[in-house]
Amino acid sequence: MTHTLVTGGSRGIGAAIRRRLIADGGSVSFTSASTGVAAHARERSYLTPDVRAVDWDALLDDAEAALGPVDALVNNAGIIGVLAPFVETDPATVREVFDVNVHAAFELSQAAVRRWIVRGTGGVIVNLSSIAATTGAPGEYVGYAASKAAVEAMTRGLGKELAPHGIRVVAVSPGTTRTDIHVPGRVERVAARVPMGRVAEPEEIAAAVVGALSPAASYVSGTTISVAGAAG
Repeated sequence: MTHTLVTGGSRGIGAAIRRRLIADGGSVSFTSASTGVAAHARERSYLTPDVRAVDWDALLDDAEAALGPVDALVNNAGIIGVLAPFVETDPATVREVFDVNVHAAFELSQAAVRRWIVRGTGGVIVNLSSIAATTGAPGEYVGYAASKAAVEAMTRGLGKELAPHGIRVVAVSPGTTRTDIHVPGRVERVAARVPMGRVAEPEEIAAAVVGALSPAASYVSGTTISVAGAAG
């Protein structure tokens, strides 16, 4: 039985990933910045703290004490910051975006990879990117777009560096998805520009993530999979 750690697993895309993995018979640990999610413990899952200011080894120790060795990591936790033109963006907001979207993913991946190398078991990391990494998100959140471009660069580098250890690293890049991360009205506004005429549902992104985690993707690493309805 596979044990996957999903960051930001209490809502949106992260919750859809968690539900899909559990439905497929796996075990899931997840982090959450939200409160009131303790009920998820009944679903072969284990709640760990938010990804900010975390002792990564302690987080993994706790998850493994509850559900056994972690086999896979999904770096899903992310924030957009405040929608604003570039010149009006507060640098402190961009720092926080990078702390959550890039630094947390980098540091937690380090902690997991160290364990996998010592154990000689291999492993899989899936990083959630965004179509914004390609479009740049002008006039809205260039800082967020830059953070996701960093996630894709990290994915390419780690895919190459960790391949000899049997560790795969893949990024999944969603287009705009119907979650509560967006300000009111944005989803409908964006949908008109998507060739398919609609935005993604969280379950569609989860399907791509679970596919990237599966043995069926055993020769896929160091690359980004776009799930954006032909947008971008």
